[in-house]
Amino acid sequence: MSFGHPELTRRGALALGAGAAAFFLAASPAGAATRNLHTRGDLIMSTIATKDGTTIFYKDWGPRDGQPIVFAHGWPLSSDAWDAQMLFFGLRGFRVIAHDRRGHGRSGQPWDGNNMDQYADDLAELIEKLDLRNAVLVGHSTGGGEVARYIGRHGTQRVARVVLVGAVPPLMLKTAGNPEGTPIEVFDSIRAGVATNRSQFYYDLTIPFYGFNRGGAAINEGFRESFRLQGLAGGIKGQYDCVHEFSEVDYTNDLKAIDRPTLIIHGDDDQIVPIKAAADKAAKLVKGAVYNVYKGSSHGLAQIEADRFNADVLAFIKA
Repeated sequence: MSFGHPELTRRGALALGAGAAAFFLAASPAGAATRNLHTRGDLIMSTIATKDGTTIFYKDWGPRDGQPIVFAHGWPLSSDAWDAQMLFFGLRGFRVIAHDRRGHGRSGQPWDGNNMDQYADDLAELIEKLDLRNAVLVGHSTGGGEVARYIGRHGTQRVARVVLVGAVPPLMLKTAGNPEGTPIEVFDSIRAGVATNRSQFYYDLTIPFYGFNRGGAAINEGFRESFRLQGLAGGIKGQYDCVHEFSEVDYTNDLKAIDRPTLIIHGDDDQIVPIKAAADKAAKLVKGAVYNVYKGSSHGLAQIEADRFNADVLAFIKA
């Protein structure tokens, strides 16, 4: 179903809301290039088509002349997971961009191509089509793998700084060479949960994700519902395939390729991406990385402790 504009998909119109979409369609000239769908300061969301024809949904907010910050989200979420950061940094003059990974959120749901090399190439296409330069790349969880693989495949010519938070690199899977990793049976159980009842699985996953199972933790039902809704907006095949990408892909060489100032933030009570197999090792692989451990923090620290996280990232960017 089309809303009458070649660059506005049904999902994009629904995301804007009926009234906003109608206003946008009435005001926009037919045939405008996707990346020109916004005007300065407008909260307009749009898409690009990748080389293999997959639609990638993204938000591009804030002043066009602000330093760009590009956010890559975790699994099974979407760019909406970065709401607190998009608003915070946008209000401070940064140009903030966040996309939905293929197979997730409002982006296309191809049967094939749901792998980290392709995710990184999609990110490269977005950065190039928007002509972003001097960009700060921020990756959470699987998004940290995406940012690392982007640099491993495409270099740092357009990159100023890197922030990895609760990120999966270098390798989550337990192997002979990575005894601190997570056993394959855990990831098999994740695949089973996605395949059989992902609605309930995603809702249940929020408890360890946000550390709501820890003594004294206040359960935020809004975060839980948002997490499930974001997960269910994506496609089951892409999310199923992505489990392999965040668990069994080795990002060691990608981390070694990072030659820009890097901030690594990780909660030492992260129950999803245990710190010993992830940030402890990543901090040694990325030359000169600044390593900030949040005591007692969960995998969802960017939401649970948004004020602290945002302040730390802002200070790092301005350093």
